Amino acid sequence: MVEHVTLGKSDVKVHPVGLGTNAVGGHNIYKDLDEEKGRDVVRMAIKNGITLLDTAYIYGPERSEELVGEVVKEFNREDVVIATKAAHKTVDGETVKDNSPEFLKQSVEAALKRLQTDYIDLFYIHFPDEKTNKREAVAALKELKDKGKIRAIGVSNFSIEQLKEANQDGYVDVLQAEYNLLNRDAEKTYLPYTKENNITFIPYFPLESGLLAGKYDEDTVFDDLRADKPNFQGQKFKDNLEKVSRIKKIADKYEEETAHIVLAWYLTQPSVDVLIPGAKRPEQVLSNIRAAEIKLETSDIEKISDIFS
Repeated sequence: MVEHVTLGKSDVKVHPVGLGTNAVGGHNIYKDLDEEKGRDVVRMAIKNGITLLDTAYIYGPERSEELVGEVVKEFNREDVVIATKAAHKTVDGETVKDNSPEFLKQSVEAALKRLQTDYIDLFYIHFPDEKTNKREAVAALKELKDKGKIRAIGVSNFSIEQLKEANQDGYVDVLQAEYNLLNRDAEKTYLPYTKENNITFIPYFPLESGLLAGKYDEDTVFDDLRADKPNFQGQKFKDNLEKVSRIKKIADKYEEETAHIVLAWYLTQPSVDVLIPGAKRPEQVLSNIRAAEIKLETSDIEKISDIFS
């Protein structure tokens, strides 16, 4: 039985492998998504012990929250931890970001309706705006926490300076930001602070859109958001494939998939207590869960770090 972990200073406990749901109803992110398959992904997660479902207003937009909410109704609400996020709104046809207390409170109410629930376990400010004081933004979420509408407070995509401003009163439980073996800046910028301040760090793009899962070769062609990422282009792509092939040798020793080893490695890092890999197919969910069950030897933790140093 995998031990559950606590999100920051809150009383919310989760399985260390959650489910990122941007491919569940995220029609504005991925092409040709099958909504029933998306529902099945969420069902598979809950039935197999995953507790944290990570969604957001902008996935769809709105549709991911709606689908997650529909599936959660099939289960005991208390067995599921719903995380969602807000910051985006449309003004004169343009998408802008808003962290104002008024907007955040409206966003929580709207998300509660889409999710068909009366509380949200973890609510994030999805992206920082340029004008709102982050301490005041988080204070608005603290008010909602005190009223029982949310149980834990998160921020996402904040710079370290914005995180410190947001956490002046110690209310931030979770930081979500990009971190993977191909982008390790967080080890210098965020992780020392999150560890010291009991903030759970949840990395997104942990498998760098599948690249660190060992699924691709030099002939793979991309026609979605991956095509624009530097890690998927030219010589850098080839160099990354070579590094991943070295991880595969370590994975072979454990008789595990490359992705499992990479995800297990993150869970050895300070304050990285939870992962939220996405899935488009139910069987991917089962695969992701395996990461929480692997215990890497210290020498292999160091070896993996060295490959990507």
